[in-house]
Amino acid sequence: MSMAPEHAPTMARLSLAQRLAPWMPVLLVPLLVVAGLLAIPNTSSWLTLTVSGLAMGMMIFLMASGLTLVFGLMDVINFGHGAFVSVGAFVGVSVLLLLGGMTGAPSLALNLAAMGLAVIGAMLATGAMGWAFEKVIVEPVYGHHLKQILVTMGGLIVVEQLIIVLWGPEEIYISRPEALKGAITFAGAALEKYRLVAVGLGLVVFAAMRWTLRRTKIGLIVRAGVENGEMVQALGYRLRLVFVGVFIAGSALAGLGGVMWGLYQEVVSAHMGNQAMILIFIVVIIGGLGSVGGCFIGALLVGLMQNYVAFLEPKVALISNIGLMVAILMWRPMGMIPVVKAK
Repeated sequence: MSMAPEHAPTMARLSLAQRLAPWMPVLLVPLLVVAGLLAIPNTSSWLTLTVSGLAMGMMIFLMASGLTLVFGLMDVINFGHGAFVSVGAFVGVSVLLLLGGMTGAPSLALNLAAMGLAVIGAMLATGAMGWAFEKVIVEPVYGHHLKQILVTMGGLIVVEQLIIVLWGPEEIYISRPEALKGAITFAGAALEKYRLVAVGLGLVVFAAMRWTLRRTKIGLIVRAGVENGEMVQALGYRLRLVFVGVFIAGSALAGLGGVMWGLYQEVVSAHMGNQAMILIFIVVIIGGLGSVGGCFIGALLVGLMQNYVAFLEPKVALISNIGLMVAILMWRPMGMIPVVKAK
């Protein structure tokens, strides 16, 4: 019996580019920040624009995070997602107007409490609306993308008209809570207090979503459902209920984002959600279907790009995010961190 030939296994040494490839989506944000620093000669202006871009990105993430899960898990193209943003903004603003004594007080605690009540009201309203929207509009068209586009767009139009009936056709102007007005000075840069709060809130929501998806049983089911829904059902889990829960949670997050976006712009209108859908879809596409992490990185890139380019070349700012999406899709056609395969 002949002896097996001796074999000494060898391990190929990965190049620096190969080792960095998995981390490149994460590195894009600091690289863009450094590029902004090199392009903007005034350090204080760069710091102000960076904080503004991060705040804008966090609010876009709040609005888009629910949609990316719905898109990835349920294979639903929901063009009506902007309706939840608009409803959340109007409900939140209505609560803040009722709590004028709290928002007008120079107490940060009272101001944050009023904002908390407005956010809770908006999330409850949009969560309930999401349940009805999924049951009446989305459920009959599962698996039919063209019908999904048509009926969800129709749902958006209906909701916009209902907003006009309930709140009137005029825009509503809202002032931020007293303690969140103005800015603080740091390193010669003016940093708006509200935008700092938006950055903090976005980080908390992202951390909570990441922990839920990675450390809890429901998160495991959701991630498994994104990867292989048929296997999850074969194991005895009621994936249909998971679908409904994800849709409700995504709608509630859109309501939260609507409140923050309305206070960011200091004006709310029935069409604000529809207008924000362009940025939301850009973030969802470049982040990768079903990827909360990709959505987070994409939102930060969009916010920073918008602020830097608007400062350097205001006319180019209108197409800067489209250019960003084209560049990323040429690099990674399925998005930066795709979770599901193209269907």
